Amino acid sequence: MRPLIRAVIDSHALRHNLRVIRGAAGARVIAVVKANAYGHGLVSTALALGDADALAVARLEEALALRRAGIGARILLLEGVFSPAELAEAVYEGLDLVVHDATQIDLLERADAAAARCALWLKIDTGMNRLGFAPREFAAALARIRKLSPAPRELRLLTHLACANERDDLVTRAQLERFRAATHGLDYEVSIANSAGIFGAVPLGCHWVRPGLALYGASPFADCSADSLGLQPVMTLMSSVIAVRHVARGAAVGYGGSWVAPRDSQIAIVAAGYGDGVHRSLANGGAVLVNGARAPLTGRVSMDMLAVDVSGLSGVRVGTPVVLWGEGLPVEETAQHAGTIAYELLCSVSPRVPLEPR
Repeated sequence: MRPLIRAVIDSHALRHNLRVIRGAAGARVIAVVKANAYGHGLVSTALALGDADALAVARLEEALALRRAGIGARILLLEGVFSPAELAEAVYEGLDLVVHDATQIDLLERADAAAARCALWLKIDTGMNRLGFAPREFAAALARIRKLSPAPRELRLLTHLACANERDDLVTRAQLERFRAATHGLDYEVSIANSAGIFGAVPLGCHWVRPGLALYGASPFADCSADSLGLQPVMTLMSSVIAVRHVARGAAVGYGGSWVAPRDSQIAIVAAGYGDGVHRSLANGGAVLVNGARAPLTGRVSMDMLAVDVSGLSGVRVGTPVVLWGEGLPVEETAQHAGTIAYELLCSVSPRVPLEPR
């Protein structure tokens, strides 16, 4: 029996997006699969992205899950490691490590030959003010890495962009200038671009790119659709109508009575709620697709259900399919109605929602 709500995952769209990104970037691609591949399924997504040049995760546990699944691809650990035990495990599993803090260099200095078996990515904080060595600290950090004996197997440099989604943003240009000034005269491969950086107006010129959102078929820009970038949605969050109610003019629907019928209305109750990852903040008027036709949300999203106005639609009955976002309804649009971003909606899909391959 098919579940009422499910996230249909299109691996063909995923691979298509990888090709589009590679063409736009002109660089090697590190596919970011952290946070359960943005809600799309960590292992299945990694398997589908076999053509990527590397994978990236945030934490050691995610990398170990990939290795346990038999995935031998290059894996970059974006937060690095924080203890001798973690370093030993990362070395054993052949992980690439981001080094963003002096304590991580301390670990490498104390670990004898561990660094020789690692590929390290030294991170420069050019303005995100989150992780990385400030430009004034970078030279000293690099000198310590260079003094490791034996030397690291590979060494690359990276930074992260704070405002690349704002199109030709002065902050991005300033970050790029800080990065170039800090690395002037150095002959290392670099990684700068996230999804927005790949498709943005500021030329970045890097050897490796780190797409996340774009891989999954969503646009990182408020003024630009994924379709216009050549991207296809990978996740379609689908459910079904479980009841149809006739509501008289003036009657309220849902908790708090926040929506009142302006006329005699037909309301469809859909098996989808914040317990599934559909944000409670999704406002009245936010659309879903009922049998392919748009229908506005009425009332508050509850834990397991939401209500939509299907007064103008024919043939709506129990079992009629509903799309919450995905094919035909961009997740970015739903996120805008919920007062959030596509990243959060995708990552919020609940474990109780089965992932169904297309």
